[in-house]
Amino acid sequence: MHKLSVTLAMAFSAAITASQAATPPALGTAPDAAALPRVEFVFDERVTLAPAVVLGETALGHRQYIPITGGKVAGPKLNGEVIPGGWDFQLRHASGCGSLSADYFLRASDGTVIHVLNEGFSCAAAVPAERTFTHPRFEAPKGKYEWLTRGSFVATIEVENSPAAAGQPPKLEAVRIRFYQIR
Repeated sequence: MHKLSVTLAMAFSAAITASQAATPPALGTAPDAAALPRVEFVFDERVTLAPAVVLGETALGHRQYIPITGGKVAGPKLNGEVIPGGWDFQLRHASGCGSLSADYFLRASDGTVIHVLNEGFSCAAAVPAERTFTHPRFEAPKGKYEWLTRGSFVATIEVENSPAAAGQPPKLEAVRIRFYQIR
């Protein structure tokens, strides 16, 4: 046992010496392109929505939530449906920027249920050319979809409005969310 301890200590010491020998790049220097994170498209959701339930103006801003009524999930890594019953909580600030927090469940095509908490901050209403990005987190049971729980993700959101009736603004019908895993 003593020889093993000495061997491990020597290996640890050698690793520290080797890491100290390499000169790290200056702070703020961009890494090589090969070291940069990449994103991989994993799936799309089309989430259908009920009309917003408006709390109105609060000390924090305009508060509302939108009930999630269902939807479809399709992509190279996950297929299934959005389970009705989730919520998209929204807070819009006077600046036009706002935060969202959507909390809902998916059912994979094999019946596995997966929890989604998708949060973000956007100024797309104030700056129309700005895209809305969110940072989703998943909680999946151990097994086939555990990679969702362990992974890091980013998503984009696009709003789908129904055609506007004469003299009426378009009605929010659904959102399309594209999920990308950061590698």
